[in-house]
Amino acid sequence: MGAIQPVSDKTFEVDVLKSDIPVLVDFWAEWCQPCRKIETMLNEIAAGELADKVKIVKVDIDSNPEIARAYQVLSVPTLTVFKGGEPFRSEVGAKPKSALVRLIESALDPA
Repeated sequence: MGAIQPVSDKTFEVDVLKSDIPVLVDFWAEWCQPCRKIETMLNEIAAGELADKVKIVKVDIDSNPEIARAYQVLSVPTLTVFKGGEPFRSEVGAKPKSALVRLIESALDPA
C-alpha cells in the first residue's frame, strides 16, 4: 500500500470490488481544481497511519465513463468508500483532511 493507484473501467472489479480491505475511490477529472487540492491529502493518508487498513485509488471519470455512470458520479471530486465490494459511504466536494480520515475510519469500524 502507501500510494494512490489509478484504476480503470477494466481493473475496477479486481482492484476495488474484490479487495480484502476497504477501498477509498477518488472519482476525479484532470480539469477539476478541487480534485487537485485533495490529492496531496489523499497521498498523505495513503502513506500514513491508515496505509495498511485501506487502499486508495483514483478513477479519472473522463477516461473511465462506465464506472462513473455505474456509480452515478455527477460531480467531482466524489469520494466513495467501498467495503466488501459495495459502496459504503460517499462524500462530494473537497473536504479537509480530517473529514477524509473520518470517511475512511467509518468503514473500518467493525459494526
